[in-house]
Amino acid sequence: MLNLALTGFIALLFALGLRRPFVWVLAYLYVDILLPQKVSWGFLSQVPISLVAFVLAFAGWALLDDKRDSRFTLRQGLIALLLVYCGITTMTADFPVEAAAKWAWVWKALVFALFLPLTLRTRLRIEAAALIMVLSIGAIIIDGGIKSLAGGGGYGTLRLFVPDNAGIYEGSTLSMMAIATIPLIWWLARHGTLFKPGKPVWLFAAALTFACLLIPVGTQTRTGLLCIGLLGVLALRSVKRRVLYVTLVGAALVVAIPFLPASYTQRMGTIEHHGADQSASTRVAVWKWTLEYVKDHPFGGGFDAFRGNKIRIETRRAVGEGNTVSVAVDEAFDQARAYHSSYFEMLGEQGWPGLVLWLWLQASGLWQMERVRARWKKRTAEGETWQAPLASALQYAHVIYLAGSLFVGIAFQPFMFMIIGLQCGLWSYLRRTGAPVRPQVRKLGTALPVRVRAQ
Repeated sequence: MLNLALTGFIALLFALGLRRPFVWVLAYLYVDILLPQKVSWGFLSQVPISLVAFVLAFAGWALLDDKRDSRFTLRQGLIALLLVYCGITTMTADFPVEAAAKWAWVWKALVFALFLPLTLRTRLRIEAAALIMVLSIGAIIIDGGIKSLAGGGGYGTLRLFVPDNAGIYEGSTLSMMAIATIPLIWWLARHGTLFKPGKPVWLFAAALTFACLLIPVGTQTRTGLLCIGLLGVLALRSVKRRVLYVTLVGAALVVAIPFLPASYTQRMGTIEHHGADQSASTRVAVWKWTLEYVKDHPFGGGFDAFRGNKIRIETRRAVGEGNTVSVAVDEAFDQARAYHSSYFEMLGEQGWPGLVLWLWLQASGLWQMERVRARWKKRTAEGETWQAPLASALQYAHVIYLAGSLFVGIAFQPFMFMIIGLQCGLWSYLRRTGAPVRPQVRKLGTALPVRVRAQ
């Protein structure tokens, strides 16, 4: 039944795209996030469904869609430069076969992030893209949340739709993206027009948020805990009653701690005592190796250049009892260990030029969303209240990603590049219109009327 449901739903999306080509863009978002071809065991698993959706999305826009309001922005130019640069380093990579395997999905993530803003020329399209992204990753999150509540969690053992511990289904990555999605969930709940705000929407948003918070517990990832703390701090910027907010959050923590699994609290304790944790010590050793590597390879070693590392790992442990406690140092050697940091991933694989381009892309996104927020936050007229909250939600998601990726190597995570595409689309749309959109028009393929502001 699951196989038939997935196949039928995708077939319906493709059929709807014949009438509204933008639906093919939404179909690609759904397929690339949820990976139904890996969930299914029948027809979908035998067809390159992601490539089909990718081609339809581009062909639909190029041949059938209205492109008068499409704009190319500076950040899209940065993505294009990063795409070209990564292609060059792939051709000269230290490990050509492994680099080609990673390039096979990286180029699609970059090209789609470059392309997506060109299609987001109305408010309804921006909202539809955000909604599909939230619901697609939400399906994974709900699955993980239910299994976490049922006691099926554990580090590297939480079984989701896809058994592979890779991509969006990898524990640390899913934990980070689940927390980063929470601001978008509440923007849709408050300002959505496809599903208007109301009791059912609010209940679903609250339940999905709870599931998002359960993912770091179910996966037992330290990155997820750090992202939850960061989101709590970021929320202080938007809440009106900060004292009440802090009180409620503190009370929730006190109530929740006794219900957390012992294995989770023990693993979180290694954040403070990282020197005794071999995983953390390995990361530090790999980062040191990367800094030495780029001294001789300033332009990077291409994708998966970490396979050439050989590192020495030191961990410390207490020996003895009472007043006779001493510290013993254990030594181990390892090789071909991954970067476990997006920043060092970019530095080792793409060198200093690639890291600069990547950081420029990230920083410019934070700056643009701050500009939008500052410009629209005090407006109260009808149709002018959704822009600043969306900019804040996208900015918060971006900050959470940048913080979490300090400890996870996901510099080219497709879901994050979709968020970057949303940022570019919002920035381009608001610069083009300069005025609110009337929300009553519903057709995805039709440009919404705008009120032109007097210059």
